[in-house]
Amino acid sequence: MATPLLEIEDLYAGVDGKEIIKGFNLTINAGEIHALMGPNGAGKSTLSNILCGKPGYHVTSGRILFKGQDLLKFSAEDRAREGLFLSMQYPVEIPGVSITSFLKHAVNAVRQYKGEDELDTMEFIKILRQEGKKLGLDADMIKRDVNVGFSGGEKKRLETLQMSILKPTLAILDEADSGLDIDALRVVAEGVNALHTNDNALLVITHYQRLLNYIVPDFVHIYADGKIVKTGGKELAMELEQKGYAEFVKERND
Repeated sequence: MATPLLEIEDLYAGVDGKEIIKGFNLTINAGEIHALMGPNGAGKSTLSNILCGKPGYHVTSGRILFKGQDLLKFSAEDRAREGLFLSMQYPVEIPGVSITSFLKHAVNAVRQYKGEDELDTMEFIKILRQEGKKLGLDADMIKRDVNVGFSGGEKKRLETLQMSILKPTLAILDEADSGLDIDALRVVAEGVNALHTNDNALLVITHYQRLLNYIVPDFVHIYADGKIVKTGGKELAMELEQKGYAEFVKERND
């Protein structure tokens, strides 16, 4: 049996002395798409921040394995080099840093980590333009500074471009539909779907069902009170849309 890409076992964690994750369990295998759904403030983003190694978040017990290795022993940078990617809910602007320079350094850092030759500037720009064109990012936009003056849709397209360039093993999409109109959502979803293969996996974190019309999950997990309280197929997201979260939290408390 193949080793799961991600195994989270009985995880307890929090931030600023407050316990937010309380006995969380999840296994993700290559080729799978998982959706984690829960109300605002439930702690979904806390999980993504812990997985990616954001400072300030603390694991008190449990373990996280990524490709069979103890993820918590890796720095945030090495987690990214190992193939973990976070598409943030609110991508930040980085004035003075061009998209081309930012992505070229990121790609070559991964290649160097894997013992591969770095790409020269011309090789990289050719790849960048090809991938950017697929996502509706023209050559002039790619020359701009990272996210500076970008609309919500442009920021999400840029994050999808980062995924297409870096080719992560596990991509975590944290509220990827935030701030997107229907057209932008469709473009971003098509880009994400095109990147999904039998060798990688997606964890889609959202509180709305609409994103799952475009990125169809194999498994849907409902997250409440720091843990997964119910798991099902894509039909569970539709049920959640009709009943709301209170119904599922009530079932657990009963």
